[in-house]
Amino acid sequence: MDEAERLRDVSRLWEEHRRAVFPADVRGAEPAGIDLVLLDATVAGCVSGWLEGGGSLDAERGRVLRDAVTDLDRVLPEITGADGSRYFRHLRRLALLVSAASPGAAVG
Repeated sequence: MDEAERLRDVSRLWEEHRRAVFPADVRGAEPAGIDLVLLDATVAGCVSGWLEGGGSLDAERGRVLRDAVTDLDRVLPEITGADGSRYFRHLRRLALLVSAASPGAAVG
């Protein structure tokens, strides 16, 4: 995927995510000890920063985002509700696209 294509995909997914309502079935939940609201906000901040930076993310935010992907991988199997699962799978896809284009990228 070239950078222009990645920027378009992330922009589209980001707009979808921004329009989505945080799912009631996971509000206040902390699967695997991870606060889902904070995880959502962390990814959102990194993605927003990446878009504002024209597809660039500093090394620290890149690390934070890779850690968030690891956390998403831990919580997704524990989210049983359809809405929460869909929301956080979408968030993971968005995080992966951005983290793959960031310094030190090594996420799968």
